[in-house]
Amino acid sequence: MNQILITSALPYANGYIHLGHLAGAYLPADIYARYLRLSGKKVLYVCGSDEHGVAITISAEKENTTPEKIIDKYHFANYEAFQKFGMSFDIYSRTSIEEHHQIALEFFADFLRKGHLVEKEEEQFFDPKANMFLPDRYVEGICPNCGSDKARGDQCDSCGAYYNQIELKNPRSIITGETPEVRKTTHWYFKFQNFQKFLENYIESHSQDWKDNVLQQSRSWLKLGLTERAITRDLLWGVKLEKITDIPREKTAGKALYVWFDAVLGYISATKVWARNTLKNEEEYANWWKNPETDYYAFIGKDNIVFHTLIFPAMLYAREDGYILPKNVPANEFLNLEGQKFSKSRNWSIDLQDFLNDFPEPHFVDVLRYSLLMNLPEQRDADFTWKDFQTKNNSELAAIFGNFINRTSQFLSKNFNSSIPEIDLELLLEWKQVVNYLDDTYSANIDNSSCDGFSAKLLNNNDLLLIYSIWYGIEKSKFYLNKFRLKEAFFEIMNIARAANKYFNDEAPWKSIKENPLLAAKTLNFCIQVANTLSITLAPVIPFACEKLQESFGRKPETGSSNNAVPVENLWDKSKFPTIASGTKFELKQVLFPIIEDKTIELQISKLGMQPDNNSNVVDVSNLMSIDDFRKIELRTAKVIEAERVAKAEKLLKLQIQIGEENRQLVAGIAKYYDPSEIIGKTIVVVANLQPAKLFGIESQGMLLAAKTSDGRLSLITTMEPNFPSGAEIS
Repeated sequence: MNQILITSALPYANGYIHLGHLAGAYLPADIYARYLRLSGKKVLYVCGSDEHGVAITISAEKENTTPEKIIDKYHFANYEAFQKFGMSFDIYSRTSIEEHHQIALEFFADFLRKGHLVEKEEEQFFDPKANMFLPDRYVEGICPNCGSDKARGDQCDSCGAYYNQIELKNPRSIITGETPEVRKTTHWYFKFQNFQKFLENYIESHSQDWKDNVLQQSRSWLKLGLTERAITRDLLWGVKLEKITDIPREKTAGKALYVWFDAVLGYISATKVWARNTLKNEEEYANWWKNPETDYYAFIGKDNIVFHTLIFPAMLYAREDGYILPKNVPANEFLNLEGQKFSKSRNWSIDLQDFLNDFPEPHFVDVLRYSLLMNLPEQRDADFTWKDFQTKNNSELAAIFGNFINRTSQFLSKNFNSSIPEIDLELLLEWKQVVNYLDDTYSANIDNSSCDGFSAKLLNNNDLLLIYSIWYGIEKSKFYLNKFRLKEAFFEIMNIARAANKYFNDEAPWKSIKENPLLAAKTLNFCIQVANTLSITLAPVIPFACEKLQESFGRKPETGSSNNAVPVENLWDKSKFPTIASGTKFELKQVLFPIIEDKTIELQISKLGMQPDNNSNVVDVSNLMSIDDFRKIELRTAKVIEAERVAKAEKLLKLQIQIGEENRQLVAGIAKYYDPSEIIGKTIVVVANLQPAKLFGIESQGMLLAAKTSDGRLSLITTMEPNFPSGAEIS
C-alpha cells in the first residue's frame, strides 16, 4: 500500500498568517490529508516555520529586538492559530533548529564535492561602520532610472525599475546612514542549468495530471533556459557556512545559505524530527523521503511554484541518494479580500489570530473553513467577503446540513426517546445490496450509473434515491479529490445533505408516525445513517461540528486528524453503508450552526475601515503640469516582437519592440505579472522620447505604460484593436 507524504509551504516567521495564506497552501492540504486518513491511507503531513533571511533581521531592527525573539513570536503565534483552525499537521517544525542546519549544510557540502556549485567573486556594497556587506534591502539611494531618492538596493518602487545595487546613485546604508563602499565578496552559485534536460523530462511527465498554471509557469522558466543561481549571501542570520571544512574559513566567515535554498529542506528536517520524536529513530525519515512507495504532494501558493517544481526537484535529484520527487504540486492562485489584494501595510487583511479572537467558538472556525473552501482560488484568483461568509453559514451550513441534523434530532427525541428505532434488518441488508450493486456496475463514466437495474423488495423509491445520492456523492467526491478539485468534491458531499432533506420531506415522518409507525421508524433510522455518513464525509472541512456529531452517537470521533501515520479503516467508503446500530442513543442538545446576524458582519466590515482605494484615484492638484509640459512627452503604440526574462533579475523582462519602422529594446519590471509568451504580439503604449537607461547592465530605450493599483496589481496599457498599427501617436 502506498503511503502519502504531504507538505504545505513553510510560512515565513516575520508576520501572522492571514486568510489568503490559508486558502493558498494550508486549508487545501489539511482537507486532503484528512480525506486520505479517513480513506484508510498512511499519511504524514509536514509543515513548519521558515525562519531565516533578511526580512527577519529587518523586522527585528524595526521592533528593536533580536531575530530569535522575532521568530519565536511568530512561530508560536502561528502554530497556536493553526491548531485552533483545525490544521492536522503531524509535525509543525522550524528551520532555526540544529537538525535543520545540519541537513542544509549536508546538501551544500555534497553539492560542493560533486561540482554542482561554482565560486564567484563579485562587487557589493559594504558598510565600514557596521562592518558588514549590505543585502539589497539594507541600502537605499537615487534610482538610476527615474531619479527617485527612495529607491531600494535592487528595485525602485516609484518607477518599478530593477538594477544591480551598485548602480544606485548616492547610496546610503539604512543601518548607519553612511555611504557604503564597493568591495569584493565571494559567493557560491548552484549550477541550475545542469539539470535543464532532467527537469524538462520531469515536468512533461506530469503534463496530463498537473494543473495548467503549474505546468505553464514551469515551462516558461525552462523555455528561457535555466542559469546559475546564488546559493549564499553575506548575512549573520541563517544557516552559517563556517562549519563547511572544504572551504577556507576566511571565505565562509559571515556567509549564510540563501533562504530559498534552505527553506525547502525544512520539509526533510521536520520529518527527521518527527521520526525521532514518534518512532525514536530519526533515520526513519528515509522511509518517507527515499521510499519509492511514497507519493509526495506539495501544496503551495502560485508564488512558490517554481521552487517546488524545478528548484527543489533539482536539489533532490542532485543528491543522487534516492530522494523522491513531488508526484503533484497542486498550487492555488491568490485569494483577495473584498475585491482587493491582501496588504498588511495598508491594513487590508484579516489575520487568522484576529478572526479567532473575534470568533473563538469552534463552529465559527468551521464556517471559515467552509467559506474558504467554497472560494478556493483553484483555477484563478478568488475573493473572500464577509457577506459571503454569512451566506455560507446561513444558507448552506445552517439551512442545509444543520437543518437536516436538527430536525432529525428533534423528531427522534420527541418520538423515539433519542434512540435509533429498531427496523426490519432486511431493509438494512437491502441497502447494502444496493451499494454493492452500484459498486459492481461502476464505470469510468460514473454519471451513467443508476439504481434502475436493481429490483428492490422492501425499499421504496425515496429510499433508493437517498441511497443512490449517498453512493454518488461519495464516489464523485473521490473522483474530484484525487484531481485536487476540492470545491467540486464537497459540493457533491453537500448534495447528500440536500438529498437527505428532500428524503425527510418526501417521507413526511410527522404524518407516518400517526398512521404507520413502522414507516416512521424506518425513515428516522435511515436519516440517522445519513447523519453518520455526513459526519465522516464533511469532517475534512468542518471537523469541529463533525466531531460533536459523532460524539452524539456515543463513540470516539474520527475526523481525519493527525494519527502519527498509523492508518485507520476506510471510513470514507464504509460510510456508504448503514452502520449505526438500532438502540444507539443520539442526543444533540444544541444547534450546530446558529444564524449569523447582519450586525455581526457589519462590525467586521467596519473594522476594515474605508475601502483602500477610496483615495487612490484622487489627483494631487498641488503639482499640476502645463499643456506645454505634457506635449513634451511622446507616447506611441509599439508592437512586442520578442520577450525574455533577464538572468538573475526575477522581476525583469527584456522586450524587443517595434515603433513604426524602428526597432528598440525595453527592460520592464513586469515579470511578476506577465510571462514572456503572454505579451509577444501585443500592441502596448510606450514613452518614445525618454533618455536611455541601464537596468541590470541592459540598456532600455524607453518605458512602457501600465496601470497600477494601490495594492500592487498591474495591467499593461494596450490597444483595444489587436491589429492596431505600431508607431501611432497617443494624444
